[in-house]
Amino acid sequence: MRIGSYTQIQQMYSTTQTAKTSKTQKKGFSDAVSISNTGKGIQTAKAAVAAAPDIRTGLVDSIKAQVDAGTYQVSADSFADKLLEKINQGTLAL
Repeated sequence: MRIGSYTQIQQMYSTTQTAKTSKTQKKGFSDAVSISNTGKGIQTAKAAVAAAPDIRTGLVDSIKAQVDAGTYQVSADSFADKLLEKINQGTLAL
């Protein structure tokens, strides 16, 4: 057996050699975000809601004063109508 022939065949079918890779060049890509007019409107509305107070103190103070004075009146018909409306909408469970 000749060793020289074996070496030549091994070089032809060599799997141990690594292929040279070329370096990739980075291109000038960049990400961009674009917000639609609807999105901008929603942001404006959210900011307005966040800036508004949670409690309307003028209305609450007025009702508190009426309750304290014993002059606050609630219409039974109006209360029943609103109660039935909430039940029909499914927002109030009995």
